[in-house]
Amino acid sequence: MPIYEFRCLRCGMVFEKLFMSKEESINLSCPHCGFETVERVVSKTNYIMGLPSNAKKPKLTQRSCAGGSCYTLDLPGPTKD
Repeated sequence: MPIYEFRCLRCGMVFEKLFMSKEESINLSCPHCGFETVERVVSKTNYIMGLPSNAKKPKLTQRSCAGGSCYTLDLPGPTKD
């Protein structure tokens, strides 16, 4: 039973929704303003799995955005030029 996070595209509020099954019909509207256009956001976690002890860890940076705080996840590794 996954819990997903969504952001309202009108007011910016981030809210969670629990899905009980794949077949479940869900009304995805903002609990704050009722707007029905939302986007799924990546949930932040407080742990990292599968990295060796000497590996660089991802950096989570908090920034300000409409309706609250947003986060940027910088992953270590090669970059494209």
